[in-house]
Amino acid sequence: MTLRFDGQVAIVTGAGGGLGREHALALAARGASVVVNDLGGARDGSGCSATAAEAVVAEIVAAGGEAMANAASVTDAAAVEAMVAEVMARWRRVDILVNNAGILRDKSFAKMELADFQLVMDVHLMGAVHCTKAVWDIMRAQNYGRIVMTTSSSGLFGNFGQANYGAAKMALVGLMQTLAIEGAKNDIRVNALAPTAHTRMTEDLGAALPLEALGPDLVTPGLLHLVSRDAPTRAILAAGAGGFERAYVTLTQGDFIVGADAAEQVAARFDAISDRENEIVPDMGAAQGMIELTKAQKHHGS
Repeated sequence: MTLRFDGQVAIVTGAGGGLGREHALALAARGASVVVNDLGGARDGSGCSATAAEAVVAEIVAAGGEAMANAASVTDAAAVEAMVAEVMARWRRVDILVNNAGILRDKSFAKMELADFQLVMDVHLMGAVHCTKAVWDIMRAQNYGRIVMTTSSSGLFGNFGQANYGAAKMALVGLMQTLAIEGAKNDIRVNALAPTAHTRMTEDLGAALPLEALGPDLVTPGLLHLVSRDAPTRAILAAGAGGFERAYVTLTQGDFIVGADAAEQVAARFDAISDRENEIVPDMGAAQGMIELTKAQKHHGS
């Protein structure tokens, strides 16, 4: 069945180029009215211009679609709220939010200025928070919403020189986990997309990547599923070069250790604690406590 978004309204942040542009074009081609949000700044977040967003809107309109440009910075909560108010005045609803806007300030942690750490957190994490907060009550009232956080393998697994970026990207996974739980009763499904694509954000990697195989258009099919009516929720979908994988935050069954030498026993039995046989993907954070209490009760025979 062809995925269609007729009658739906989608907001895509950072949509002036790269992944965001591909997401916006694809959603529009499949019937959505699209808000193309892009500050139009440089890769490090400096400067601003509405030109990039307006160019994508022109592409959509030329292809027969419907779109509007917006140059609000996702770090500015008031500007984001004004954007959403403008969307509601024009189209009366918001069905899809793709939190894609991001910047890079890469340096080893030893050389990184705290201001560069803070700014990356502000754009990636707080930018997503601002946008999500601005549409949350709208989606609750509609009893429908689809939200995607753009995470990264740098957050999930780490990457040299990206302590700020990685911290922000993993924080988005934590945000996704809780919002998916809280949004469930109103059919608000929240997922995370971890893309591998060649955009201006990766241009410094140069010959280290087979760039011709890493078009951002190869990631967008995964995004379309995550924002569709039949979307999953609480999924971390990795995508790039035509490959699609799921990432999970798991919990091992572990071991029960108490006593005066507990610290030494943790060290001695760390392989057993780490054994991944029968590991689980918890439904919520309380699962950890339940597993631990079950061990304790079993030990005490209660």
